[in-house]
Amino acid sequence: MSQSVERALAILPLLAKGSAGLGEVAGELGVHKSTALRLLRTLHEHRFVYRQADGRYRLGVQLFALAAEAVESLDVREIAHPHLVELNRATGHTVHLALLQDDEVVYVDKVDSRYPVRMYSRIGRPVALTVAAVAKLLLADLPEPERAALAQRLEYPRHTARSTPDAAAFLRELALVREQGWATDLGGHEESVNCLGAPVHGPDGRVVAALSVSAPSVVVTAEGLCALLPLVLRTADTISREYSGSPGPVQKDGS
Repeated sequence: MSQSVERALAILPLLAKGSAGLGEVAGELGVHKSTALRLLRTLHEHRFVYRQADGRYRLGVQLFALAAEAVESLDVREIAHPHLVELNRATGHTVHLALLQDDEVVYVDKVDSRYPVRMYSRIGRPVALTVAAVAKLLLADLPEPERAALAQRLEYPRHTARSTPDAAAFLRELALVREQGWATDLGGHEESVNCLGAPVHGPDGRVVAALSVSAPSVVVTAEGLCALLPLVLRTADTISREYSGSPGPVQKDGS
């Protein structure tokens, strides 16, 4: 029985490349045509494959329906939360999770630091788009035309002397973040607060959320916070794998 299931599952990635005839399916599986036909008929009955008028087979609508339903049911916050708690436990610093909603990046989860100094941030509050590490991560993943258009729409308030001054500088920063795969806000929003962030990837490799570790400079220096980068990246990768169902590192699609 498990061999039949294994063979049936092997048909799906073959058809994902395009339609295929019975002989191609049998050849790919290394079985007789009669065996391949039984498997295809079963998949067709359950709408996982569809037999075209020319006799070739392609993926069926049920497969797409299930995939869409699975993606819609995923709650990245629910998946991420225990890992945010663990990151907070390991570092002692404030940990955030943020999502992109239209032209805003909003905190959707927060685990406060263990020390008396608290971050002035709350769930549901938009972040400063042009300086926040989580915003840079989410916006850097947008297609180039969208990034460019957004950069021109934004205002560039000078929160501190380290704030991003204009659209050109912002686009350069996003290009760097896109290349290196992580982001910082070293006193760009608040002079005395530093932040280090990493992206959470979805099933298609796109960035669906961003997490960050933040701390005031009186608690840890910018260099000390950046030394946590391997841990922050591992945490983001673990969340990405659980969210996407991938057994290994998630790769970006490069778009």
